[in-house]
Amino acid sequence: MKAIVYTEYGPPEVLQIKDVPKPRPKDDEVLVQIYATTVNRTDTGFRSAKYLVSRLVTGLKGPRKPIAGSEFAGKVIEAGADVTNFKVGDKVFGFEDVRSGAHAEYLATAAGGSIAKMPDGFSYQELAPAGEGATYAISIIKSVGIGKGQRVLVYGASGAIGSAAVQIVKYLGAEVTAVCGTKNVNLMRSIGADRVIDYEKEDFTKKAEGTFDLVLDTVGKSSYGACKKLLSPKGTYCPAELGHHGQNPLLAIWFAITGSRKVIFPIPKINKETMEYIKQLIESGAYKPVIDKMYPLDQIIEATKYVESGQKTGNVVIKIV
Repeated sequence: MKAIVYTEYGPPEVLQIKDVPKPRPKDDEVLVQIYATTVNRTDTGFRSAKYLVSRLVTGLKGPRKPIAGSEFAGKVIEAGADVTNFKVGDKVFGFEDVRSGAHAEYLATAAGGSIAKMPDGFSYQELAPAGEGATYAISIIKSVGIGKGQRVLVYGASGAIGSAAVQIVKYLGAEVTAVCGTKNVNLMRSIGADRVIDYEKEDFTKKAEGTFDLVLDTVGKSSYGACKKLLSPKGTYCPAELGHHGQNPLLAIWFAITGSRKVIFPIPKINKETMEYIKQLIESGAYKPVIDKMYPLDQIIEATKYVESGQKTGNVVIKIV
């Protein structure tokens, strides 16, 4: 089968299309023929290994899992002997994270893992990007306990995590303020934002001081120091990036020690429960992944460079079939 392989960390050019053996599913796995995948920040972070913490997960000297890719949508073509929740022919979508392997024509994945049957009425290309951004957004939202009547500010609202967070927060009954660039203002309104701040025209940190129960920084371009004045007395700042010199996890630990939750840095729960919840959100109409561009598999380097440019809106999809 064709797959995107990298044997060393580095720029997008380390990615290569190679012919590799088709995986064989274990007794508790399904073999999925992948029709669509994505390039996301999880993929680019693992490939570049910019942060030491990512190497602790993927391999200190080089990647333990040479096939890239974390999100997928496709069809089950084989089920292991112990699998009871999927059958051949089922259309599925999922998010592999550390295990990777989704930038390929076939993927063997645990039937009890972060995979679910596709809701009716959606294409593979529409649901391939459903996992990563929503998983991270849900992890944060549930950690804080956001619900009806609360106020949330999402910085970087037009990205994969941000656009999922805006929709899910709105579904839960909270009031959401989206911060994005000029080109995405109307998009944010269309997916449910109650208020939109264009960061190209005004400084969001000078707006509505002391009113937000959650400030979610999905792009790591701000800081607790800049955003703390926006928080209500019991409000929480939650970044989706490590921050300058890896400060955000350290701040979260400090505030936990002092008995405060002013900063949290939750570890996302990448499991079947989360994926089934995402499926429910999609079926209810509460969440639909935002798609920016679509590339064929042989343009993986171009797609990766676009993702790393910081200019994408929502998700970048790779069409395999």
